[in-house]
Amino acid sequence: MSRIKKVFETLKKGNKKAFIPFITAGDSGLDNTLELMQVLVENGADVIELGVAFSDPMADGPVIAKSHERAVAAGVSLRDVLALVRQFRQGNNTTAIVLMGYLNPIEVFGYQAFAEAAGNSGVDGVLVVDMPPEEAHELKQALDNQYVDFIFLVAPTTTDARIEFLATIASGFVYFVSLKGVTGAGHLDIDSVTYHLGRIRRYIDLPVGVGFGIKDAATAKLVSNNADAVIVGSSLVAFIEQYAQDKAKMLASVGSLAKQISSAINN
Repeated sequence: MSRIKKVFETLKKGNKKAFIPFITAGDSGLDNTLELMQVLVENGADVIELGVAFSDPMADGPVIAKSHERAVAAGVSLRDVLALVRQFRQGNNTTAIVLMGYLNPIEVFGYQAFAEAAGNSGVDGVLVVDMPPEEAHELKQALDNQYVDFIFLVAPTTTDARIEFLATIASGFVYFVSLKGVTGAGHLDIDSVTYHLGRIRRYIDLPVGVGFGIKDAATAKLVSNNADAVIVGSSLVAFIEQYAQDKAKMLASVGSLAKQISSAINN
């Protein structure tokens, strides 16, 4: 059983929802990222999404795009991210790790080599923002061979036919993009989220996480009433930028928000 599947099955038995925070690997330094990952776990993270820095993060809003810029400027590579996961695994074998990024670094690495390196490092899932699912067969096969889940995005504009197709290739969980636009975008329409979750579940028998636009514990709680997981990124990344020169405040702020959200979605 994959680590992601085990996380969701364990939570379901306890009638709980997953908290999935996102941070960009290497933003503020790889050592700080490792400490941030540990703080997120201490404050309720069930799965951690690690952003793989890319020079043109077109799906991301200003906050996360700037975190990519900082990590790229620091020279953080995909190999560095895999080494970071390997280091994290030395002290944690239960929290699932998903790499979220863009196709180019994986193509440069090579699908087979990447999948093997990801599996050996302790990566549990991969989400490639700009890979059309119709073109994902080769990478999926390589990841399947390493028991690494391939996670896909579903947007409000995704057709029923496309969702039905995703059901044949997705594994781990499905990431529902709750808003049209980029990460960190505006107001969340809970009724719309509920409608689309029902639509997704007609075709896909996997947990569904909701991300984009969830900024605080109150919004997370509303989303968790129907979602299997709540995904939060921009609000956490904003603290990393704000307190880049004060690690203690950075860790405390990220930990505090994580605890508020994880507590809200399961109480």
